[in-house]
Amino acid sequence: MAFTLYPAIDLKGGKVVRLKRGDMDQATTYADDPGAQAAAFAAQGFDWLHVVDLDGAFAGKPANVEAVARILAGTKAPVQLGGGIRDMATIEAWLRQGIARVILGSAAVKNPAFAKEACRAFPGQVAVGIDARDGMVATEGWAETSDVSALDLALSFEDAGAAAIIHTDIDRDGMLGGVNVAATAALGARLSTPVIASGGVAGVEDIVALKAAGSVAGTIIGRALYDGRLSAPDAIAAAARA
Repeated sequence: MAFTLYPAIDLKGGKVVRLKRGDMDQATTYADDPGAQAAAFAAQGFDWLHVVDLDGAFAGKPANVEAVARILAGTKAPVQLGGGIRDMATIEAWLRQGIARVILGSAAVKNPAFAKEACRAFPGQVAVGIDARDGMVATEGWAETSDVSALDLALSFEDAGAAAIIHTDIDRDGMLGGVNVAATAALGARLSTPVIASGGVAGVEDIVALKAAGSVAGTIIGRALYDGRLSAPDAIAAAARA
């Protein structure tokens, strides 16, 4: 199985930030120009970019449209985007603008019929973001925890044609404590839909462990790249290693 790395660009107020455990009050700003950051990641050799409109996730509608446009102008690498995407019109608008794949998170929990319809309407262009706390799905920018398990939600999308399931362990996100390999690999082993890990990647060892699991299709990398704990060449080499 090919293993893809997705460097993260999280947007808050038009700037590139990283949060701790999804807390908007614990944001560290890493760059003022999202377009330049996107271009830098592409130049380093990453094949994809993972972008989150954090303000949009809380507002329930796109909030960093200009910043996303700068990212798309700054790179030819395909971009997957999440945050505040709750209806077909928004999906269509982002895809027209050049986004390669949209991510449905809260909408997949609160309106699964819509999310499944979107997956079928745009095959290969809609991923389902499952953000979990202690195995249960969280919504609204992680502000609320639902009574739906991550596995049950993922299984419900097996026949919908989702491009991928993006599994985030909220308690590890931005904490550099190591990715939850066991939970993500277990999810991947139960699904035919590709599973992408997110949250807590701290170094090369996390990439090696996720790839070795054999049931994970890739991982999103954030703070470790920005803090210099993980270099782009080392990350890419680990992902490519047999």
